[in-house]
Amino acid sequence: MESADKNIQEGDLQDRVIKEYHSDLGVTAPQVVRLPGFRMQSGYELPEMDVSYLTLGQLSARKDNVVLVCHALSGDAHVAGLHPRTGRPGWWDFHVGPGKAVDTNRFYVICANVLGGCGGSTGPSSINPATGKPYGTEFPPVTIRDMVRAQVALLDYLGIEKIFCAIGGSMGGMQALVWATDYPERIHTCVPIATCMAHSAMQIAFNEIGRQAIMTDPHWHGGFYYDKPTRPEHGLAVARMVGHVTYLSEYSMHKKFGRNLQRPPQPEDLFPEFFSVESYLQHQGESFVKRFDPNSYLYITKALDRFDLLENRPVREVFKPVKARFLVISFESDWLYPPAQSRELVKHLKRSNLQVTYLNLNTPYGHDSFLIKNPEFSRAVSQFLAVVYRNMLNK
Repeated sequence: MESADKNIQEGDLQDRVIKEYHSDLGVTAPQVVRLPGFRMQSGYELPEMDVSYLTLGQLSARKDNVVLVCHALSGDAHVAGLHPRTGRPGWWDFHVGPGKAVDTNRFYVICANVLGGCGGSTGPSSINPATGKPYGTEFPPVTIRDMVRAQVALLDYLGIEKIFCAIGGSMGGMQALVWATDYPERIHTCVPIATCMAHSAMQIAFNEIGRQAIMTDPHWHGGFYYDKPTRPEHGLAVARMVGHVTYLSEYSMHKKFGRNLQRPPQPEDLFPEFFSVESYLQHQGESFVKRFDPNSYLYITKALDRFDLLENRPVREVFKPVKARFLVISFESDWLYPPAQSRELVKHLKRSNLQVTYLNLNTPYGHDSFLIKNPEFSRAVSQFLAVVYRNMLNK
């Protein structure tokens, strides 16, 4: 267990038990709504779609204070507060809550599990109404735009016509960008964090390693493993281990682990040295498989790799209808989504005469910098949202 006052320097709160952790939000429970037929970008029509979502704060009388938090690959709707079943904090509890970066005293926060996920929204593990069995790999390919359109359907159901802000890191940043370009009349502010307009070859390569680890696991069974006694957990664990390395930085790994040994050699060890970093990665993999579906990992990483904000269209055409104001944030030590990708986005936004503030924060903890306790990051988001919201109200 980790102490609650320790400055945790790698993300995902969902994969740890933190001793005596306190959330100002208390226990928070996502809910699920079933929506009618949903046509996907591929042309496939889902006969019905479940969307798991969590709301925090109070919706203003004018419904003008909605902040949509978009989650990354391993996230879900439980953005903040303590989970009613596990007691673990939401994945962004450091930054969402009363007086925090996304202040629930001011904003009405909505977070929905993405389409294709496994946190309550429809995905490969969901029951196909036509067969009465889980979709498995018969589930249609999912795109980032499909995820956003599912969020739009949820907001329509909730009677919310416009959001004040879409914010998210990594894959969440991609969703926020699609909100700005595809639904310009429905969004006021966009905060993409540690993200890109399209994956590079290196980003695709790391995801492919993870997918191959899952698909070559003998328990994968072509994606139809739900009625089997064992899932492809080893493959998913390896995929998570590879991914987790990319979320950190050389500095953070050296500082936390160095070449420290986890324990003295044991007689049964194949090799005498068992490094702390090896133990850590194994723990990350073992924790992840308890809460994530291998097929969802395949589908979501492929959606990431297929994402292209421009989709072969001229830059001017894509950004011409955009009306949102932007805060773009990157991290100097992030080698998975390097600052150069954010600067490319900022360049196009400025050339399109859009209002944009760009911050490249010199935090040493890699891609996970947006998930950890990070006062500089939290302060920047808090001040930006407060100023822009106040200016909007004063117009």
